[in-house]
Amino acid sequence: MNQVETIGVDLGGTKLAVGVIGDGPEAVFSNEVSSGGYSQEAVVDLLAGQIGEAREAHPGAAAAGVGIPATMDFEAGHAISTVNLDLADLPVRDMLTERLGMPVVIDNDANTAMLAEAVYGAARGSRHALMLTLGTGIGGGIWLDGEIFRGVRGAGAELGHVVVEIDGPRCQGNCPGYGCVETFASGTAIGRQGREAAQREPESALGLLAAAGQEITAREVASAARGGDRAASGVIERVGHYLGTALVSLVNIFEPEVIVLGGGVMRMGDLLLDPVRRELRQRALPPMNRTEVVAAELGPDAGMIGAAALARIELEKRT
Repeated sequence: MNQVETIGVDLGGTKLAVGVIGDGPEAVFSNEVSSGGYSQEAVVDLLAGQIGEAREAHPGAAAAGVGIPATMDFEAGHAISTVNLDLADLPVRDMLTERLGMPVVIDNDANTAMLAEAVYGAARGSRHALMLTLGTGIGGGIWLDGEIFRGVRGAGAELGHVVVEIDGPRCQGNCPGYGCVETFASGTAIGRQGREAAQREPESALGLLAAAGQEITAREVASAARGGDRAASGVIERVGHYLGTALVSLVNIFEPEVIVLGGGVMRMGDLLLDPVRRELRQRALPPMNRTEVVAAELGPDAGMIGAAALARIELEKRT
């Protein structure tokens, strides 16, 4: 890829990160704002405003890429449906291109994170890789034969909606499914299970936090587990079981070289990776049961970096 500056945006269920990327993954400009609770029109306003600010800081930026947690019509630049944001049935690319007067490309946010990790990070040098992003929900990206796999229209690779318990709980947000891995292993799900554990075991560290009025999120679950709390450790073991179960199906289908786990939940590190790897080793078919499972290298900036890289790739196709 040429050394041209491009703007990358990672739009999540609770925050938006924007950055300008030049030669390599390091951002030469970055900003982060809240994105929760916005209407369709307000989300587009937010995107246009943040891209505009990045362009003002770096007027030479030639294009923008936006990663959105949505099923996509990639060729049309159209967000079809979302689980955690109000962007259903919206021509986001054309709306932003018209408002900004610059080339804009739109993709699923986990696809952009997968692209970043394949080009710059933990999947660098691989031909076949998978990525799951564990945050408010769970996104998925597939790197197949050195390219992002998107399916017929661009809506493919919704790996967070692999069913791991057929009669499980209703999935969150707008998903009509039941028992999706997102209901067990997203940050939202981990917080919910932590609160349930606090109620069951009021004398545990989680129980004491709840009694003191502390909100129990995935962060508190991880902290309590590192401190040896049995209730918190049990939550993470259960999360690892379900996440590992999803990965068993995925490696049996795709036989990737590596699976990359990213998103805010991966601050847990080996606390979560160990039970996930154990489940995979025990239950996947050989040789897929030896698939490497690693933490993302680019951290929470992966989606933004990948969106900027995608903008550069699409720009080069036009020149």
